[in-house]
Amino acid sequence: MKEYSITVATTNNPAILKFETNHQLVKFKNYEFKNIDEAKISPLAQQLFYLPFIKTVYISGNFIALERFDIVTWDDVKDEVAQQLVEYLNAGEPVVVEEKSTDKLPVTVYAEVTPNPSVMKFVANKRIVPSAFEFKNIDEAKYSELAKQLFQLPFVKEVFFDVNYVSISKFDVADWDDVTMQLREMIRDFLANGKEVVSPNLGLQKNNGNTTTEQNNEDLDDTSKEIIAILEEYVKPAVASDGGNILFKSYEEESKTVNVILQGACSGCPSSTFTLKNGIETMLRNMMGDRVQEVVALNG
Repeated sequence: MKEYSITVATTNNPAILKFETNHQLVKFKNYEFKNIDEAKISPLAQQLFYLPFIKTVYISGNFIALERFDIVTWDDVKDEVAQQLVEYLNAGEPVVVEEKSTDKLPVTVYAEVTPNPSVMKFVANKRIVPSAFEFKNIDEAKYSELAKQLFQLPFVKEVFFDVNYVSISKFDVADWDDVTMQLREMIRDFLANGKEVVSPNLGLQKNNGNTTTEQNNEDLDDTSKEIIAILEEYVKPAVASDGGNILFKSYEEESKTVNVILQGACSGCPSSTFTLKNGIETMLRNMMGDRVQEVVALNG
């Protein structure tokens, strides 16, 4: 059974709060309910309307957005609402009783070159995974149907998924001019059919066993936490735009060395060493002083 968690996010409208989930809630359309009668196809929305301050319920792919009446503020009730949603979802109760659509979803995918000549980035107009996943071969891809299909192609070397894109690393036997259209259509058709890119069964095997201390922030020293914050704010958005990802692995206080893992287009990229030394390393040394001397990529 899926295990759900909730992240609370503000919106431009102070009356509306988003409760984002780590799993897809609905597949075929978005829903808006103004009252309990309109919500007859959504047991979850009906339950939410029993809260006297709920004005409107919106349910989309991986989030629930709630509009409140002015009788309360979100600061007073958001934690209780989040807890109620987690308990409801983890009990396996239905979100919306959907009729399966025979129409394909409106999905577009475009190809984008990366600094790594061996990697092409395929960007979708929708969220495809909750977080980053990397697959080095077809055996690692047993919980991803899309990755398995891609590995059936003899020129596909590695597959990397992030929030709204796929980065594919190829062997030299094929040229991008010859295979890009095939890959783009394969990915688009898969997404248009409403299939899950990564199975919920992947669970704690996220990143295929490359468990990093980044995911256990509370156990880290203050310097490591500061490094992670800098990587998240300044580095990850830049490498994501190039089809890659960077993960904090460890900090060695004696040698003042930061160890990281490069994924997607960053892994094995000819320019990654330059980026690591002249970009990330310089930034950390400037921002953290003599606590950082070197940044090392453990996988290239």
